[in-house]
Amino acid sequence: MDFAFTDDQAAITQAAREMLVETCTPTDLRRMLEAGEPSDQARWSTINEMGLLGILAPEAAGGLGLAAPDFVGIAEAAGYVALPEPLVDLAGVTIPLLASLDDDHGWTERAIGGAVVAIGHPANRFVADADTADALLLGDGEDLHIVSRNAVTLTRAESFDPLRRLFQVDWAPSDETRVGSGWGDAADRGALFAAAQMIGLAQRSIDMAVAYAKERTQFGKAIGGYQAVKHLIASAQVKVEFARPVVQAAAAELALGTLPSRARIAHAKIVAGEAADLAARTSVQVHGAMGMTWEVDLHFFLKRAMALNYAWGTPAAHRRTVIDRMTSLPTGPDKTFASELADA
Repeated sequence: MDFAFTDDQAAITQAAREMLVETCTPTDLRRMLEAGEPSDQARWSTINEMGLLGILAPEAAGGLGLAAPDFVGIAEAAGYVALPEPLVDLAGVTIPLLASLDDDHGWTERAIGGAVVAIGHPANRFVADADTADALLLGDGEDLHIVSRNAVTLTRAESFDPLRRLFQVDWAPSDETRVGSGWGDAADRGALFAAAQMIGLAQRSIDMAVAYAKERTQFGKAIGGYQAVKHLIASAQVKVEFARPVVQAAAAELALGTLPSRARIAHAKIVAGEAADLAARTSVQVHGAMGMTWEVDLHFFLKRAMALNYAWGTPAAHRRTVIDRMTSLPTGPDKTFASELADA
């Protein structure tokens, strides 16, 4: 069995990564913060023109009809640059959910075209990007509603990550706004792609530590030449290398919708969060005293990692899913990681 990404998957990911690295630098992020800009419209237009928003939408709806493994690398690339725009949640979670509805009121096509639909899933206490959204996808019991931005009242909630704009939403459901029932696999998608972003954040933190260790000298020698620094960074990189295939395997099994596949996603979210946490803390330590200051760009990635670790389910909630799988279904060398294992 071939577990490698195809040439097409690698090409799409590489193109997205190169575009994001070029257009979303720490300098760009600081400029946005100083100007109070929630997003960069030129970058969002480029994301739309590349067709990234419709990757997981069915071809009948105007998308590319691809699957989670095709998008997981793009989500990682978005994490690598701490992308402020809602590419991952919109393309990875909201658009697939909209496309599954019997009557989406035309919002799938509009979202693929660049319109932002913010999602108010019960897994998250607040709604991200609600202030810049064209519409909001909200829940009332088991019912789903699409509500115009002008029909809701927003209250800003402070976020640990200054580039994540979170809001409490007050609104009134109606028969006109109802579009369906049930959240489907939206929570699993959100957790999976949050995990992928944290892998990207972890790798960026390590890359920044390596770059700094090469240029910072102590006693006439780059600090990266000292074993104590090498071992710190190497330990963080090993953590990432072990976590990344867990996330990729979870993407491959998302469509199964079984308890084992949901546990794989939960496992991915846990280990990606741990990898991002270790990588960011290691990078702070390598940067020394200046690593504790906001002037060091590393903090964009540290803060995003800490925020995403509690988005789309807390580590404790995901551990309960893993425990549920381990205690309710057979385990062992031929069963614990068997993707075809039937749900109980």
